[in-house]
Amino acid sequence: MDPLLLMVVGAAGAAVGVAAVLALGLRAGRKPRTALHVGPAQLDSPVPDGVEAVLSVLGSSGVLLDLRNEVLRASPAAYAFGLVRDGVVVVPELLEMARAVRRDGETRQAELEIPRGRFGHQTLVVSARVAALPDDLVLALVEDRTQSRRIDEVRRDFVANVSHELKTPVGAMALLAEAVQEASADPPAVRRFADRMQHEAARLARLVQEIIDLSRVQYDDPLEAPAEVQVDQVVAAALDRSRVDANAKGITLVSGGESGTVVLGSQQQLVIALGNLVDNAVAYSPDRTRVAVGVRRREDVVEISVTDQGVGIPEPELDRIFERFYRVDPARSRKTGGTGLGLSIVKHIAASHGGEVTVWSVRGAGSTFTLRLPLHDLSPAEEPRAPVPVPEVSQ
Repeated sequence: MDPLLLMVVGAAGAAVGVAAVLALGLRAGRKPRTALHVGPAQLDSPVPDGVEAVLSVLGSSGVLLDLRNEVLRASPAAYAFGLVRDGVVVVPELLEMARAVRRDGETRQAELEIPRGRFGHQTLVVSARVAALPDDLVLALVEDRTQSRRIDEVRRDFVANVSHELKTPVGAMALLAEAVQEASADPPAVRRFADRMQHEAARLARLVQEIIDLSRVQYDDPLEAPAEVQVDQVVAAALDRSRVDANAKGITLVSGGESGTVVLGSQQQLVIALGNLVDNAVAYSPDRTRVAVGVRRREDVVEISVTDQGVGIPEPELDRIFERFYRVDPARSRKTGGTGLGLSIVKHIAASHGGEVTVWSVRGAGSTFTLRLPLHDLSPAEEPRAPVPVPEVSQ
């Protein structure tokens, strides 16, 4: 059966089940209950019997509003998705739907886009359904549709971009193979063409790997089942990934800053993101320079900065460097093996963790890329470790 049809049938079944449970609860009468998430002014407010039980087990986000459109009860998912904060609905469109339902009693349904995370660089696409209940109550059910929208976008982008990008290395290898065949009697020429074929093959392998990485991070949401991630371990793994290339160019890799910081998400994805930033810093830096990774806290955010002494990025290009397959200098990218996907992967991973990535750069003076992520709250028993000085790097 078509996946989209399965989702529609599943959603319809869930809606019927919720309606049935609510109907049974309303017939049974009302009595005060203690909910998992209760508005501060609603501790003793009566709730129709059965509603609270349904909200506590809903996979979707459910919010019950009273006569003043204040939150009476809310499911855990409503708080997790940021629909409700401090007992208040913070999505204006959802409140407007509730007011419209209260005016005429008609059920409303709409697709909304709401910001996700502290910085709001990523949005959630949700389907909201708002209906009236007895006693001037209004129930809002919100289903996350971000994943299905993302799948459609990934499919379109994948076909358009990959078909174009794969033509270059594949075409180059075909031409080089012809050249080797024609130069079979000239050993030096054969060796030269073979070296070029190895270079193009390595570039093709890198491109395929980064396409796989991009597809994986677009399909996997790290905050669906987040784990505690030690930033120190992410930094160490990212530096190890680039150490061989750095040693070949005589580039010194250093790290410092505050240790012991923790974020929530996927360690594998964060190592890919920071590793891409370090890889770029090494690839675009002159020999015998230095690349530094620094970590510091800023209120409830941890900043991981990668600073190099490389060629820098022209100011007009700064707004475009995070686009897929965009290269500031295509000729230099061919020499370094750049695919134009590394920074777009970093941007997506940062956004999916509720953070962002920024860049400072001056042509000829190097660049600093900063990955900013929400800091995981430490328990009262935990004490932050003493900061380690970050090595100064001349810009």
